[in-house]
Amino acid sequence: MRRVVVTGLGMINSVGHDKESSFKAICDGECGIDTITIFDPEKFSVKIAGEVKDFDPATVMPPKEVKKADRFIHLGLKAAEEAMADAALPEDTDMERFGISAGSGIGGLPSIEKNSVILDTRGPRRISPFFIPGALVNMLGGFVSIAHGTKGPNLSSVTACAAGTHAISEAVKTIICGGADKMLVVSAESAITGVGVGGFAAMKALSTRNDDPKHASRPFDADRDGFVMGEGAGALILEEYEDAVARGAKIYGEIIGFGESGDANHITTPSLDGPARAMKAAYKMAGEPKLDYVNAHGTSTPVNDKNETAALKDLLGGKENCPPMSSIKGQIGHCLGAAGGIEAVTCLMAMRDGIIPPTINYETPDENCDLDYVTEGARKADLNIVMSNSFGFGGTNGVLIFKKI
Repeated sequence: MRRVVVTGLGMINSVGHDKESSFKAICDGECGIDTITIFDPEKFSVKIAGEVKDFDPATVMPPKEVKKADRFIHLGLKAAEEAMADAALPEDTDMERFGISAGSGIGGLPSIEKNSVILDTRGPRRISPFFIPGALVNMLGGFVSIAHGTKGPNLSSVTACAAGTHAISEAVKTIICGGADKMLVVSAESAITGVGVGGFAAMKALSTRNDDPKHASRPFDADRDGFVMGEGAGALILEEYEDAVARGAKIYGEIIGFGESGDANHITTPSLDGPARAMKAAYKMAGEPKLDYVNAHGTSTPVNDKNETAALKDLLGGKENCPPMSSIKGQIGHCLGAAGGIEAVTCLMAMRDGIIPPTINYETPDENCDLDYVTEGARKADLNIVMSNSFGFGGTNGVLIFKKI
C-alpha cells in the first residue's frame, strides 16, 4: 500500500495569520475569543466568538475578485498559499497528478444571509451573480485549484465539524488508490454571522459567558456551558512517500491511520459509540501503536467532552493507559468544518517541536472527565505518534493518526 506523508502546512485562525504565529500563540495559551465585531451582537443571547481580525483578502486574490468569493474561501486561499510555499514543490511537478481535497461544514453562510436579505428587501434582480459560485462549499477547492493550477481530483467533504478531518482522509485514500500522487487539503469556515450565531444559540449549543469571553471555551471543565464559534482555515500538502523522499522534501509526518463512523443516534447530540468506533478503526489501521498524545475534539460542551473521555478509555483499556489529551478550542474556539484541518496542522507541528499544546481555562474538575488534559501550560514531550479526533452533527466522526518520520 502506498504510504502518505505531509510535506507542507498552513493555517490561519483567531490567534494568528500563519502557522508559526498561530502555533506559538496556541502553545502560549493565548485566547482569540472576544466580543463579536463582524456584526452587531447587541440583540443576541451570544455575543462572543473567535474572529480572524485584520485579515485583508486582497492579499490572496486580486482586489477586484474579492467580491466573487465568500470569506471562508478567502481564509482557505490564505492557508493553502502558505502550505504550497512550505512544501517547496519543484517546477516540473505533474499538476495532472496533483489534486485538491477541500472541506467546510457550512460554506458561504455570510453570502447566503446577505443575499437572502437582498431578495427580501430589494427583489430577485438585485441578487449578486457571484452569490452561488462564491458560496458553494466545493468552490473552496475550485478557487484553490485555479490559484495553484492543480488538475487532479477536485473533491469536497461537507460533514459538519468533521469536514476538515474527512478532507484529509479522502486525500489519503486518493493517493493510496493511485488517483493522484499529491493532494492539497484545505478546510475553511467563516460562519460568524447573525444567522449562524443565532442558529447555534437557538439550539443552546453555545456558551453564554458573554461577560468573560477569554474563559468561555473551557474544554473538560465542570463549568463548561457550550462551545464558542471560531473561524479560520488549515491546509496540508500530502504526497506519496517515495515521491517526497526522491525530491528531498521536508516531511512533517506520515498518516498511518484513519477511521470514520456514523452514530445513527441523533442529529445533534453525539453518542459514545460512534466516536469510539472511529477511534478503534484508526487505531487498528495504524497497527495499535503506543499513542503519545491525543488532540481532542474537546468542544467544551457537556456531552462531547464526557463521551470523548470515555471513548478514549474504552479504546486503550482504562484511564491508566491513556496518554495526555488536550483541546485547543479554548484558544481559538470551535472552527466547525475547519477544525480538523487546523488541529491536524497543530498536531504535526507539535510532533516537530516536541510540545503538547495546553487545554486552557480548566479550573474545576469534572468526575466524568478524569484524564490528563495538559492544564498547566504547554508540555515538552517526545511525540512520535499522535491521534486527532473530529465529530460532527448528524453523527459523523473522523479520526486521524500521524507518525513522526
